Amino acid sequence: MGLILPGSKSHTNRALMLAALAEGVTVLEDALFSDDTRYFAAALTALGFDVRLEEEAHRITVHGLGGRIPARRADLFVGNAGTAARFLTAMLTIGAGKFTLDGNARMRKRPIGDLIIALNQLGADVRGQRAADGRPRSVVGGRSSAVTDAICPPVVVRSSGLAGGSTTVRGEISSQFLSALLMTAPYARRAVEIRVDGELRSRPYIDLTLGVMADFGVQVERRGYSCFCVAPQMYRSPGTYPIEADASAASYFFAVPAVRGGWLEVANLSRSARQGDIAFLNVLEAMGCTVTETGAGIRVDAPHEGKPRGVDVDMGDISDTFLTLAAIAPFASSPTTIRGVASSRHKECDRIAAAVTELRRLGVAVDEHPDGLTVYPCETLRPARVRTYDDHRVAMAFALVGLRVPGIEIENPGCVAKTFPAYFDVLERVRRQVADC
Repeated sequence: MGLILPGSKSHTNRALMLAALAEGVTVLEDALFSDDTRYFAAALTALGFDVRLEEEAHRITVHGLGGRIPARRADLFVGNAGTAARFLTAMLTIGAGKFTLDGNARMRKRPIGDLIIALNQLGADVRGQRAADGRPRSVVGGRSSAVTDAICPPVVVRSSGLAGGSTTVRGEISSQFLSALLMTAPYARRAVEIRVDGELRSRPYIDLTLGVMADFGVQVERRGYSCFCVAPQMYRSPGTYPIEADASAASYFFAVPAVRGGWLEVANLSRSARQGDIAFLNVLEAMGCTVTETGAGIRVDAPHEGKPRGVDVDMGDISDTFLTLAAIAPFASSPTTIRGVASSRHKECDRIAAAVTELRRLGVAVDEHPDGLTVYPCETLRPARVRTYDDHRVAMAFALVGLRVPGIEIENPGCVAKTFPAYFDVLERVRRQVADC
């Protein structure tokens, strides 16, 4: 069976930002329409950009202004859209005026201090207004993880253009900080050098950022993943710009044969997709699944031996898919260890703690580690109501367990609207089709 998936959130949001910063009109085709992208589009509109949404056609048209931000004052609300919060914070520094960016209760607990410090080192005036413990703070310079991890939105940006120069950003917390700096850097008054402190996680997302920047006409000099140099340049609209299908969302459907048996084909993706999460297919192959490119898409077949094999895998570069693996793991023939996803504790919820708690609720034995977890095979999972912590990826991943185990309920299923509003409708269609195979 073939399955058509919505556009990539990561690709859509990067393209939205660069389309606004580019000279000319850009039409994003096959764009994602979800809570996150709507928050981003609404923020751009509040900043004075002409952004037109055509949801039925999956099309967004953005009239770029060549690096100019029309508004001189705006209060932006981004819900729990981390990508929008980080990208917009950086983008606002090239404007002229005072801007406030805020989010919901969870967003006020998501760290942004490293990005604030990096921007201020480039001559910006950005201040975090509230720590996760509720005490007001501001960050102007200096860095320690104890301080920066406590700095969260709301954020106030007093902008008069970005000077440029040299800055440093930690690599282990969120690649979105580096992406935000890279995409803003071409509009600094002088060249920007960004050094990465420590090991950079989620490297494929930086590759995606650099690829989209190149699509809009901007080149970046780099030394691997440790240093990036961006000269003053202007983004140029490519005109019509296609968005890839969402590889992160595809991971749940690629996982179906490992959970239920049979096979499934996703029709609008290839293994050459720019999104790093396409590498989740490598994990499925290690578990014994067969992955085939069909020309029309990607087909995944269940393991020949019946049960998937347990794996020991570092998922630091594809951390958005680790919950998918955690949902498959109880059905494996041996334990599964997931490593390298410590940054997932700073996502929409602490995803490691959530995975451990909810798997144990289902009767699965789990060991929690600082940067991951070990999941043991479980012959009989018990029915339960799974908490989602208002996190779309927890909801989507644990719904897979319900394909195999009767009595699984997902609390607050509407949270999937953040990235995939129709997820449960699509999953139900897949369930019926698999049952008919």
